[in-house]
Amino acid sequence: MSTYLLTCTPAHGHVMPLLQVARHLVSQGHEVSFLTSIRYADRVTAAGARFVALPPEADVDLDDADAAFPERVGLTGPAALRFDIGTLFVRPGAAQLDAVRRELGERRIDAVLTEPLFVGGALLQLLPVDQRPPVVALGIVPLGARSRDVAPFGLGIAPMAGPIGRLRNAALRMVAERLIFGGVQRQADEMARQAVGRDLGGFVLDWAGRADAYVQFSVPEFEYPRSDLPPTVHFAGPLPSAASDIAAPDWWDDLDGTRPVVHVTQGTIANSDFGQLVVPTMTALAASGCLVVVTTGGRPVSALPAELPANVRVAEYLPYDRLLPLTDVLVTNGGFGGVQQALAHGVPIVVAGQTEDKVEVAARVGWTGAGIDLRATTVAPAQVGRAVSRVLAEPSYRTEAERIGAAMRGSDAWRVLDGVLEGLGSRRAVS
Repeated sequence: MSTYLLTCTPAHGHVMPLLQVARHLVSQGHEVSFLTSIRYADRVTAAGARFVALPPEADVDLDDADAAFPERVGLTGPAALRFDIGTLFVRPGAAQLDAVRRELGERRIDAVLTEPLFVGGALLQLLPVDQRPPVVALGIVPLGARSRDVAPFGLGIAPMAGPIGRLRNAALRMVAERLIFGGVQRQADEMARQAVGRDLGGFVLDWAGRADAYVQFSVPEFEYPRSDLPPTVHFAGPLPSAASDIAAPDWWDDLDGTRPVVHVTQGTIANSDFGQLVVPTMTALAASGCLVVVTTGGRPVSALPAELPANVRVAEYLPYDRLLPLTDVLVTNGGFGGVQQALAHGVPIVVAGQTEDKVEVAARVGWTGAGIDLRATTVAPAQVGRAVSRVLAEPSYRTEAERIGAAMRGSDAWRVLDGVLEGLGSRRAVS
């Protein structure tokens, strides 16, 4: 059996999928340590892994970033992306690397498994291979591998075919790396020089494509084609969804198939302002023949307006494994896991998300034809209403969602991950 170190930025949407990986590795008899925020210590130990705390200077509360960084409030577009990348992800990188190095100095680690926004992993993979274990990137967000065939990660721009598309991508890459994110890239390169004696070796947002292995928890059908895809990238399919133990609400029998079901959610973190997506959707569909099912993501139901349309049903949490087979359209702010879970059930999507990796998730939904990308974070009722009506009326959206879903249902994430890790072990034994 092997010994693995998992490292993760302190954000709920990143920690939860890596805990799934930890539980799987533990179930296979491996020894697993998990480096993240002290806020997740109990969850880590419950997964059977050994908890390792990030140092305070790297323990940023990404689940409430606006409270931790008031200057972030109100930022939109490139300014918001620059702030998040530079402050939330790049700045803690050196302290993250120090924590990893301490672990490597205290115990034998066969591989470090990390996620693409843990910049300490980018710094670690810059070290000579004889001074570190293999670094495996776990793709829990859309694929960030650099390619001549796609625009730079973070812009949310879909591919354009042919030579003109490649010229466009090269121009966008220069603009992104030198202008839009130029300051952030210089910050990352300087940090790398101080930490390991060399610059980052490429754009900070696509470093995972330079890792020893990159296990992407998705399928090619939900990703942009790349003629120059690195051989280190392995599509594994989505992480398996566990059976939910959430009790069905007392209105569950209303999901009887007599009218279309539209499920709307802003997830469990980006739900402080239901006026962005949930309320506009309820307003838009109030007079429709749809049943609108809302989850508040753990917030009290009282956070919604007191007077709800008669066709709205609400719960704090819902059993997704039972809800999605009954859902005709998902309206979401674009969390990668939730979108893939819906697609695995063949559910078409209306998505409104332009922050963090959500802009890339939304772009892929629109590009694949499995739904409509509203290209906004806050939407008007008429905007979301038209999109839902179109998805319900045009069969092509469900057809494309079913096509992607079939590929997802035929995948085996654990088999691929285990194979990649075994391959790393074989290479170490040969060397």
